[in-house]
Amino acid sequence: MAMKIIHENITMRKTAVVTGATSGIGRDIARLLGKRGYHLLLTGRNEDELSRLCDELGRKNVTAVSADLSDVKECGALYRYARQYNTEVLINNAGFGLHGEFVEANLKAEMKMLDVNVRAVHILMKLFLRDFVKRNKGYILNVASVAGFVPGPFMSGYYATKSYVISMSESVYEELRHRKSRVRICVLCPGPVDTSFNSRAGVTGSFSGISSEEAAEEAVEGLFGGKLLVVPTSKVKLIAVFGRMLPAKIVAAVNYYVQGKKKKI
Repeated sequence: MAMKIIHENITMRKTAVVTGATSGIGRDIARLLGKRGYHLLLTGRNEDELSRLCDELGRKNVTAVSADLSDVKECGALYRYARQYNTEVLINNAGFGLHGEFVEANLKAEMKMLDVNVRAVHILMKLFLRDFVKRNKGYILNVASVAGFVPGPFMSGYYATKSYVISMSESVYEELRHRKSRVRICVLCPGPVDTSFNSRAGVTGSFSGISSEEAAEEAVEGLFGGKLLVVPTSKVKLIAVFGRMLPAKIVAAVNYYVQGKKKKI
């Protein structure tokens, strides 16, 4: 599908681009950025939900486009479209997971996940960052997961994509620090969040999580507060710390049990 404009509001107000904005963390981050006075350029695949969000947030405050970010061409189209706005913030939130043993997982679905979780995040971050660096101003939030700190049997591909996002964000953060750039990079690494994530992954969750509103609030505060890593809740912080300290075999064995408890829908 080609990128489609659902609602357009041409303005030179400071603008925040939010991918995966139709539900969960993306939707709640959009709400918070709207309260901070940003014009919102929202993307997602659900046209009805995008239109509903326009009504909720006020059509004079929102531009909405439907886009399939697994398509490289649509990533480029979104960036080029956003350049006509005074874009100051990029929220790289679009992504999804798949559950199942690696040997049995559907390869086509896995490639689509890699395209959205890794390639689209990489492309959009690079394109917007180049503009931000030239202006010496801007904010990028990449939404990852505590999964990126550990190996994840039954969700090996998803865990690996989030590891990529964390590593890239940390590396670019350091490059910008040495440039003495005022552009800020932040990566959100929540644990379980009560969203539609598990249902899209085709499983029922084994643990309850924090609300998407809580995750969004911590993300926005961390982004504008200059944090590199935002890891909500002390319990999840411990997982991140021990995930990097303990031998991978031990962590993988624990996660085999955790993810193995999830049941197919």
